[in-house]
Amino acid sequence: MRVKQLQTIQGATALFLLLFVLLACGSKATESNYAKVEIDMTEEQVKSLLGAPTESSSINVAGLSGTSLKWVGKEGTINVQFLNGKVKAKAFSKPSGQK
Repeated sequence: MRVKQLQTIQGATALFLLLFVLLACGSKATESNYAKVEIDMTEEQVKSLLGAPTESSSINVAGLSGTSLKWVGKEGTINVQFLNGKVKAKAFSKPSGQK
């Protein structure tokens, strides 16, 4: 019984690692995709372009909703800030040492 549980855990861990590696290799955090993100695009439009973000944070104050999403890839990092679900600011940065 214990051996079967251990094999299941090892299999799930291997599957998770494989999925993580495949997603990292196929990152959409590129400068060309960054250029496609436009002011006033919806959060859904940006996610359909870039995929699921690497990091996210949100805040709601006095009826205003703010969200910051980040996508990290080999080519660089894309940060997008949303106000009430629409892009209001964006930034692209390359990894250190890359020009």
